[in-house]
Amino acid sequence: MQSVLRDKKAIMIFILPALLIFLSAVLIPTVWSIGYSFFEGSPIRGFTFIGFENYVNIFSDRQFLSSFWLSIKYAGLVTTGQVFLGLILAIFYVLVLKRFSVIIRTLIFFPIVLPAVAVAQLFSKIFEITPQLGLVNSLLSSLNLDMWVQAWLGNGDTAFWVIVVMDIWRSMGFYAVLLYAGLIDIPEDVIEAARIDGANGLKLSRFVIIPMIKPILISAIIFSLNGTLKVFESVVALTNGGPGTSTSTLTLYMYHSAFAYNEYGYGSTVAVFLLILCLMVTLLIYRYSRQNID
Repeated sequence: MQSVLRDKKAIMIFILPALLIFLSAVLIPTVWSIGYSFFEGSPIRGFTFIGFENYVNIFSDRQFLSSFWLSIKYAGLVTTGQVFLGLILAIFYVLVLKRFSVIIRTLIFFPIVLPAVAVAQLFSKIFEITPQLGLVNSLLSSLNLDMWVQAWLGNGDTAFWVIVVMDIWRSMGFYAVLLYAGLIDIPEDVIEAARIDGANGLKLSRFVIIPMIKPILISAIIFSLNGTLKVFESVVALTNGGPGTSTSTLTLYMYHSAFAYNEYGYGSTVAVFLLILCLMVTLLIYRYSRQNID
């Protein structure tokens, strides 16, 4: 094994297929989009070089700014929900269920395996009002809370919160398993020693468990933030950005700009902005975590 690791040709043979896939699927389209952002037009109408005009225009575009702040709000709420609930579940698996957590872990993890469209259909039925009341409205009606019965997906504010709840529910099981993998590596004698010293419940989690899995926790936050900032399919499947544009995220606005309005250059500019945003968020969290860990 050591001889293989010292052989640069052997390493290149193993790395080359993955590198080619990365170049063709990620790097080349990214460079292509950056190039498009300096032009105006589409393949049908042709392209006109306009320099940095698209980058100047996006900051005076109300719809872009609205989508930007919606994406930031969504990413903050969903990441907090996914990672926090995932951590609570992971601690519950280790400290309470222990060896009998396999079935529970599988059931909670299962939603992430389902297609986003299937999950969106499930939630649209849960919150529907016509042609018949969904689960939520039926429950409210049975409790004589008819004043709360409403078209949850027909109002921008409530539709946003339905998307947030849906994506937290769908992914929290994944982060629970991810953090559980870190928790089971904590030596049992460390936890027992902390318990003997009087650390239980919140104190045990705060002063022993969380510090020991901090690198994995930071990785989970970065992974979740990057995914939520680039959310697309769940929003399209549940609301398609509606009502109106009240739940239109940056990715959806980028898609509509490029393919609905045939403004490939402007859509690419939004994509480049989103790329820079994801890189900045990742670097900021990484630097902050490094300072705290060191």
